[in-house]
Amino acid sequence: MISIIVPIYNTETYLQRCLESLLCQTEQDLQIILVDDGSTDGSYAIAHSFAVRDTRILLLQQPHAGQSAARNLALQHAQGEFLAFVDADDALDPDWCEKHLAAIGDCDYIQSGYQRIYNGVASKPQMPKHSYQFTSPCMRLYKRKKMAGLSFPEGMIYEDVIWSVEWWLRSPKCRMLNYSGYLYTLNPHSTTSQTHKEAQKRLFEELRKRLKGQTIKGKLIILLTLLRLKIHFIS
Repeated sequence: MISIIVPIYNTETYLQRCLESLLCQTEQDLQIILVDDGSTDGSYAIAHSFAVRDTRILLLQQPHAGQSAARNLALQHAQGEFLAFVDADDALDPDWCEKHLAAIGDCDYIQSGYQRIYNGVASKPQMPKHSYQFTSPCMRLYKRKKMAGLSFPEGMIYEDVIWSVEWWLRSPKCRMLNYSGYLYTLNPHSTTSQTHKEAQKRLFEELRKRLKGQTIKGKLIILLTLLRLKIHFIS
């Protein structure tokens, strides 16, 4: 029913919690695709220990090529009617899949919120004010057929922003779910927790390129994203 994609790179501290949260979902009709992106710590051993105990888990390996390449590889193996993305240092509440599946209806995807986890303590739930606010592919359940031909740009940081914008430009029908069961861990070693001025510059350039030839709605989506990112990076 649902294919859950988890890219893994040197997240041994958090990975067991992530995978346990997937296996204990109240919705059990899952395909869990793990892609080890050339980890040099104990991440692969942890992933393998889960894969041998549950046949719903497909474990793939690749030389280190980045999160986008890992997600793209997983997309080639996804078989579920629905898709979800979970980062290896995050986790889901047990009813995350069930709640999203029950609410998606005739929509192309459903958007919900998250709780930020820092030192084991959860923040207040964070809910998007509109469907274009969160640029991570996580915190959503998608209908896979609507995603046909869409891949993550490789070789750059903040690739999830570009991917989300490309997704929104397909004009998918969205439903907002008042629920915050995605547990987002503040990992000081994650790529996006660090400042990358050159990567930010490239991101803005890529978004500006996409303004050309867009409809008014498309231009508004991109301009809104640019404005939100500029405020985020400055702060």
